[in-house]
Amino acid sequence: MSIGTLTVRALDPLKDAELLHSWVTHPKAAYWMMQDAKLQDVEREYMRIAAHEHHHAFVGLHDGEPAFLMESYDPRYVELVGLYEPEPGDVGMHFLVAPTDRPIHGFTRAVITTVMEELFADPRTRRVVVEPDVSNKAVHKLNEAVGFVPAREIDKPEKRALLSFCTREQFLAARGVAV
Repeated sequence: MSIGTLTVRALDPLKDAELLHSWVTHPKAAYWMMQDAKLQDVEREYMRIAAHEHHHAFVGLHDGEPAFLMESYDPRYVELVGLYEPEPGDVGMHFLVAPTDRPIHGFTRAVITTVMEELFADPRTRRVVVEPDVSNKAVHKLNEAVGFVPAREIDKPEKRALLSFCTREQFLAARGVAV
Protein backbone atom coordinates (compact mmCIF):
# COMPACT_ATOMS: atom_id res chain seq x y z
CA MET A 1 0.00 0.00 0.00
CA SER A 2 1.34 3.42 -0.97
CA ILE A 3 1.62 6.18 1.62
CA GLY A 4 1.18 8.87 -1.02
CA THR A 5 3.43 11.79 -1.87
CA LEU A 6 5.27 13.66 0.88
CA THR A 7 6.80 17.06 0.14
CA VAL A 8 8.07 19.99 2.20
CA ARG A 9 7.49 23.73 1.85
CA ALA A 10 8.65 26.76 3.82
CA LEU A 11 6.45 27.57 6.78
CA ASP A 12 4.63 30.93 6.72
CA PRO A 13 4.34 31.96 10.39
CA LEU A 14 1.27 34.13 9.82
CA LYS A 15 -0.66 31.98 7.37
CA ASP A 16 0.23 28.69 9.11
CA ALA A 17 -0.15 29.77 12.75
CA GLU A 18 -3.74 28.56 13.20
CA LEU A 19 -2.94 25.17 11.68
CA LEU A 20 0.23 24.81 13.77
CA HIS A 21 -1.64 25.84 16.90
CA SER A 22 -4.11 22.98 16.39
CA TRP A 23 -1.18 20.57 16.02
CA VAL A 24 1.12 21.66 18.86
CA THR A 25 -1.67 21.94 21.45
CA HIS A 26 -3.13 18.52 20.63
CA PRO A 27 -2.69 15.91 23.40
CA LYS A 28 -0.60 13.72 21.05
CA ALA A 29 1.93 16.58 20.78
CA ALA A 30 2.78 16.59 24.51
CA TYR A 31 6.52 16.25 23.81
CA TRP A 32 6.38 19.45 21.71
CA MET A 33 5.81 21.25 25.05
CA MET A 34 3.30 23.81 23.74
CA GLN A 35 0.13 22.28 25.18
CA ASP A 36 -1.03 25.53 26.77
CA ALA A 37 0.10 27.86 23.99
CA LYS A 38 -2.30 30.47 22.70
CA LEU A 39 -2.53 31.17 18.96
CA GLN A 40 -0.44 34.33 19.46
CA ASP A 41 2.25 32.28 21.26
CA VAL A 42 2.54 29.92 18.30
CA GLU A 43 2.59 32.80 15.83
CA ARG A 44 5.29 34.57 17.90
CA GLU A 45 7.41 31.40 18.20
CA TYR A 46 7.36 30.71 14.45
CA MET A 47 7.99 34.39 13.65
CA ARG A 48 11.06 34.11 15.90
CA ILE A 49 12.19 30.98 14.05
CA ALA A 50 11.54 32.60 10.65
CA ALA A 51 13.74 35.54 11.64
CA HIS A 52 16.52 33.32 13.02
CA GLU A 53 19.54 32.78 10.81
CA HIS A 54 20.21 29.30 12.25
CA HIS A 55 16.71 27.85 12.77
CA HIS A 56 14.18 27.00 10.03
CA ALA A 57 10.64 25.62 9.99
CA PHE A 58 8.77 23.81 7.24
CA VAL A 59 5.31 22.38 6.69
CA GLY A 60 5.25 18.85 5.32
CA LEU A 61 2.53 17.99 2.86
CA HIS A 62 0.85 14.64 2.26
CA ASP A 63 -0.60 14.61 -1.25
CA GLY A 64 -0.57 18.42 -1.12
CA GLU A 65 -2.28 18.76 2.29
CA PRO A 66 -0.46 19.90 5.46
CA ALA A 67 0.42 16.82 7.52
CA PHE A 68 3.62 17.43 9.48
CA LEU A 69 5.98 20.04 10.85
CA MET A 70 9.74 19.95 10.35
CA GLU A 71 12.40 22.12 11.93
CA SER A 72 16.12 22.21 11.22
CA TYR A 73 18.69 24.12 13.21
CA ASP A 74 22.41 24.66 13.54
CA PRO A 75 23.31 23.13 16.92
CA ARG A 76 26.28 25.48 17.25
CA TYR A 77 23.78 28.33 17.80
CA VAL A 78 20.41 26.76 18.74
CA GLU A 79 19.13 24.11 21.16
CA LEU A 80 22.39 22.35 21.99
CA VAL A 81 24.84 25.17 22.66
CA GLY A 82 27.33 23.97 25.27
CA LEU A 83 25.71 20.52 25.58
CA TYR A 84 27.96 18.64 23.13
CA GLU A 85 30.84 19.38 20.78
CA PRO A 86 29.33 20.01 17.32
CA GLU A 87 31.14 18.73 14.25
CA PRO A 88 31.22 20.45 10.85
CA GLY A 89 28.08 19.46 8.93
CA ASP A 90 25.91 18.80 12.01
CA VAL A 91 22.23 19.74 11.57
CA GLY A 92 19.65 19.50 14.34
CA MET A 93 16.13 18.32 13.60
CA HIS A 94 12.65 18.24 15.11
CA PHE A 95 9.50 16.84 13.51
CA LEU A 96 5.85 16.57 14.48
CA VAL A 97 3.19 14.57 12.67
CA ALA A 98 -0.20 16.28 12.67
CA PRO A 99 -2.99 14.59 14.60
CA THR A 100 -5.47 12.72 12.44
CA ASP A 101 -8.68 10.74 12.73
CA ARG A 102 -7.50 8.46 9.90
CA PRO A 103 -4.04 7.12 10.71
CA ILE A 104 -2.11 5.48 7.89
CA HIS A 105 0.09 2.51 8.79
CA GLY A 106 3.75 3.45 8.26
CA PHE A 107 3.02 7.17 7.86
CA THR A 108 5.21 8.46 10.69
CA ARG A 109 8.16 6.41 9.48
CA ALA A 110 7.60 7.77 5.97
CA VAL A 111 7.57 11.29 7.43
CA ILE A 112 10.86 10.91 9.32
CA THR A 113 12.41 9.36 6.21
CA THR A 114 11.25 12.35 4.14
CA VAL A 115 12.63 14.75 6.78
CA MET A 116 16.00 12.98 6.71
CA GLU A 117 16.07 12.97 2.90
CA GLU A 118 15.35 16.69 2.95
CA LEU A 119 18.20 17.35 5.40
CA PHE A 120 20.69 15.14 3.54
CA ALA A 121 19.72 16.74 0.22
CA ASP A 122 22.07 19.51 1.33
CA PRO A 123 25.57 18.20 0.58
CA ARG A 124 26.92 20.18 3.56
CA THR A 125 24.89 18.02 5.97
CA ARG A 126 27.15 15.27 7.31
CA ARG A 127 25.23 14.27 10.42
CA VAL A 128 21.74 14.87 11.83
CA VAL A 129 21.42 15.50 15.56
CA VAL A 130 18.29 14.94 17.66
CA GLU A 131 17.53 15.47 21.33
CA PRO A 132 14.14 13.91 22.12
CA ASP A 133 12.85 13.50 25.65
CA VAL A 134 14.33 10.36 27.23
CA SER A 135 10.82 9.07 27.97
CA ASN A 136 9.63 9.35 24.34
CA LYS A 137 10.19 5.67 23.52
CA ALA A 138 8.13 5.83 20.29
CA VAL A 139 10.40 8.45 18.73
CA HIS A 140 13.54 6.61 19.89
CA LYS A 141 12.32 3.56 17.97
CA LEU A 142 11.62 5.67 14.86
CA ASN A 143 15.00 7.36 15.13
CA GLU A 144 16.71 3.98 15.35
CA ALA A 145 14.77 2.76 12.30
CA VAL A 146 16.28 5.52 10.14
CA GLY A 147 19.84 5.08 11.46
CA PHE A 148 20.18 7.20 14.60
CA VAL A 149 22.56 5.96 17.27
CA PRO A 150 22.07 7.22 20.85
CA ALA A 151 25.17 8.92 22.29
CA ARG A 152 24.15 9.89 25.83
CA GLU A 153 21.53 11.57 27.96
CA ILE A 154 21.86 15.33 28.40
CA ASP A 155 20.09 17.87 30.58
CA LYS A 156 18.39 20.66 28.67
CA PRO A 157 16.56 23.44 30.52
CA GLU A 158 13.17 21.96 29.60
CA LYS A 159 13.87 18.21 29.67
CA ARG A 160 16.22 15.28 30.06
CA ALA A 161 17.08 14.38 26.46
CA LEU A 162 18.64 11.49 24.57
CA LEU A 163 21.30 12.99 22.31
CA SER A 164 21.50 10.87 19.15
CA PHE A 165 23.29 11.13 15.82
CA CYS A 166 22.77 9.81 12.31
CA THR A 167 25.35 10.15 9.56
CA ARG A 168 24.45 10.08 5.89
CA GLU A 169 25.99 6.57 5.70
CA GLN A 170 23.94 5.32 8.67
CA PHE A 171 20.75 6.72 7.12
CA LEU A 172 21.45 5.07 3.76
CA ALA A 173 22.35 1.77 5.45
CA ALA A 174 19.11 1.85 7.47
CA ARG A 175 17.23 2.25 4.17
CA GLY A 176 19.11 -0.68 2.64
CA VAL A 177 21.06 1.50 0.22
CA ALA A 178 24.63 0.38 -0.41
CA VAL A 179 27.18 2.98 0.65
